[in-house]
Amino acid sequence: MEDAKKLNPKVMERFHYSSEQLIDKPFNWKQMFRLLGYVKPYLKTLVLKSFITVLLNTIIRLIIPTLIGVYAIGKGIDKKDGSFLTTIIVIISVLFVMSYIAGILRIRWLNKLGQNVIYDIRKDLFTHVQGLSHNFFDKRSAGSILVRIMNDTGSLQDLFTNGVINLLMDMLMLVGVIVILFTLSPQMTLAVIIILPIMFLISTKLRKKIRMAWQYMRLKQSKLNSHLNESIQGIRVTQAFTQEKENMAFFDGVNYENYDAWRNATRRSAMFRPMVDLTNAVGSAVLIWYGVHLIQHDQLQLGAFVSFAFYLGMFWQPISRMGQVYNQLLQAMASSERIFEYMDEKPLVNEKGNATSLTDIKGHIVFENVEFAYDTRRKALNGINLEMKAGQTIALVGHTGSGKTTIANLISRFYDPTAGSVKIDGYDLREITLRSLRNQISVVLQDTFIFSGTIMENIKFGRPDATDTEAINAAKAIGAHHFIEKLPNGYETQVEERGNILSVGERQLLSFARALLADPKIIILDEATASIDTETEVQIQSALRTLLKGRTSVIIAHRLSTIREADKIFVLDHGNIIEAGNHDELMKHQGEYFRLVKAQFKVLEEK
Repeated sequence: MEDAKKLNPKVMERFHYSSEQLIDKPFNWKQMFRLLGYVKPYLKTLVLKSFITVLLNTIIRLIIPTLIGVYAIGKGIDKKDGSFLTTIIVIISVLFVMSYIAGILRIRWLNKLGQNVIYDIRKDLFTHVQGLSHNFFDKRSAGSILVRIMNDTGSLQDLFTNGVINLLMDMLMLVGVIVILFTLSPQMTLAVIIILPIMFLISTKLRKKIRMAWQYMRLKQSKLNSHLNESIQGIRVTQAFTQEKENMAFFDGVNYENYDAWRNATRRSAMFRPMVDLTNAVGSAVLIWYGVHLIQHDQLQLGAFVSFAFYLGMFWQPISRMGQVYNQLLQAMASSERIFEYMDEKPLVNEKGNATSLTDIKGHIVFENVEFAYDTRRKALNGINLEMKAGQTIALVGHTGSGKTTIANLISRFYDPTAGSVKIDGYDLREITLRSLRNQISVVLQDTFIFSGTIMENIKFGRPDATDTEAINAAKAIGAHHFIEKLPNGYETQVEERGNILSVGERQLLSFARALLADPKIIILDEATASIDTETEVQIQSALRTLLKGRTSVIIAHRLSTIREADKIFVLDHGNIIEAGNHDELMKHQGEYFRLVKAQFKVLEEK
């Protein structure tokens, strides 16, 4: 652990998670009520049942000290009435049993309430995150998002399982005890609780520090999870470049930061309980001194004194527990701020309320003076004008960073143009519902993603209602059937996360089958054949001629042999279209496309 403190700052700066920032806001009760709004659906069931058990438990606990002090000691022992004392003992025993049963039911119902609320929050958060635009994920690591959905929501468990109802129980208990204490002896009650204002003053000073400490701990935990996620995903690269030692050094650093933040938060939270204990000690000292004085002057009966002592202990107990709930509340506030920060995030790609649902897209795509920038420093597209007629195969070529993938992203409306418009069949994409648009577009990427599940489930991912026969036919058409049959369980073979049991080429073939089974009107292939060997590519080219027929196809490829049959090729450079035409036309022009082909093949192709 000491080594973590001595890490080279350059090692600690190796990764930077800029999206995770400390949220410095005052304690917001409006936000806490928003969080408690998740309890509302269960008010008439679990909350009502829990409240009844809490009320019963509180009443029983308030009755018992009076039975012990005033009746058992004051009337039973002092008057030496054995039968009366036996009756009181039986009543107290029955009350304890009732309290025990009520406690069991309360714990059961509260646990169920807590799990239901956490389930609802996590579901809402995940649903909202899924609807956010790509720019949200561009700025955040998967690990930091994971922390919000899992850890931050999970940290609310104690608040909803114990905190809220226990707070209610302790408040009822505190009010009841104070009323009884003043009934037994107003003078002694005022004497023992005079220290309370000092305690509340100190707790107010601690409040912000404790909340910020827990929020800082969540930030460091997010950074730790982000690094863990990145390290596991990139383990092959780490091992290939023998960076295990450096990676462990960085992990040691972020792990220590997380540990140190947790230690600081718990240290500050722990300051509250001793303060309550100190107040309790002072109150007990006052009770003994002043109580004896009142008894000696016949101003207080012994039985009432015993009851008062019981109630005084009960007075400090809820205050102490309220301190624990207070810490839970601060932790919940830190977590809820992070949860609602995501909940309040608005997608940049907004869907209008009166958006048109297109059920039968033809695939006629037009870019009109389209500009786009991922940030303010550099434009990705500069006034692009292009047309893709329905059923055409269009190719986009150019150096890395020329704007090819940006055009594909705008067609799928993962982003909106910063100027100009993108239209399909004459409709501006901003006027079309996202679901109806994307349901008719299939995208195949170079780095394809295979989900955990069977081969069949992965092929059907874009069209779950497809039959097994349709999925198999799609696999056959794309040339994936032959390797799937050789797997241990064929189409029912389980693949782990990211499809690690498959080769890169096999995963790519599966993504082709998945896209084609969805029967889209528009297909976007973004370097989709880059990971496939030449022999497999020849097989796919034959299948694509049939499968792409009648669909608008957008092909992005550095391997120019895959696009020579495209109806039209657009050559891009730094966000501008510098050439357009089919393969033969561009080769005759001997411009940038000609130079790209020459650079790849070294010789001019025969015409």
